[in-house]
This record gives sequence, structure tokens and C-alpha cells, in this order.
Amino acid sequence: MLANLITSRTRLRLLVKFFINVANEGYLRGLATEMQESTNAIRKELNNLSEAGYLTRIEAENKITYRANQQNPFFALLQQVVHKYIGLDTLVDMVLERMGAVKRVFVVGDYAEGIDSGTIEVVLEGDDLNKAYIEQLSEKIANEIQKQVLFYLTTQHDGSGLLLYEFEK
Repeated sequence: MLANLITSRTRLRLLVKFFINVANEGYLRGLATEMQESTNAIRKELNNLSEAGYLTRIEAENKITYRANQQNPFFALLQQVVHKYIGLDTLVDMVLERMGAVKRVFVVGDYAEGIDSGTIEVVLEGDDLNKAYIEQLSEKIANEIQKQVLFYLTTQHDGSGLLLYEFEK
């Protein structure tokens, strides 16, 4: 869906990197290595996204670091689009449907770092979570969003990763 709209695979991967988690940042060579792309391809897309105002450039000690521009009027919308592209909205909806007393939902691993690896690791925090349901849900979600999903159940998570959901008391 989004790949049809954004035809540059490199640009799409950069949008995922920076807009899945606002804490993500990167620099030219590191991004080229991470994405196994040429520095020229990465540089071109970083320049385009920066000039459009979607990314900010931070220059320090002869190194330019990029991150999502939270002041851009389209920031929240782009973040929603990236979350929908990855399937995070579907994942949370399906988990909360019959999961039990879920307190928080985190994405950890590659996707928390903005790496579109194809395997989403999810930590579900709560008491008396429905383990049988989560086993069947993993396959159902994978079919829905076309990505493998690994769930980790716990009563207490350290808070690392990308927080997707928190129960409001």
C-alpha cells in the first residue's frame, strides 16, 4: 500500500526508521550500513526529507545526525501512516480485543529501532494474560499484516522499547 505511493524503497525505509519511534536517529554511514544501501542513495533521500522539513539535521563534531522533525505539521500524520504500514495499529487492536488485563504493550527489537526486518517483537505486560489466545493470535496477526510477530508475556517490563499502549486508570 505505502510502497505503491512512495516508490523509493530507500525513502520508505528511512521514513520507517525515523517515524516509528521519535527517539531514533542516524547518520549517513551508519544508515547506509544498517540498510545495506550506498551512501549516495541514503544521502539523496536524507537531503530530500530534510529539505522538505520532515527530518532535522544536527551538526556536531564533523558528523551530521538526522532525526524526525517533531515540529513539522505532518509529523503526527506521518507517524500514524508508518504505524499503519507496519501494522502496529492492527496488532494493538487485536491484542486488546480478548487478551485479558493488559497494562502496557511495547515493541522491542528491530522495529523499536526503526529496522523493517519483518519480525515484530512485542512485550505484553499485565496480570492473568490469556496465553492460549496469544498463541493463536500470533498467526492471525502475521496473516493480517504480512509480518512475523513474536509475543513475550510478563507481569512487569522495564519500560524499554516503543510504548504502543498504556492502560489509563
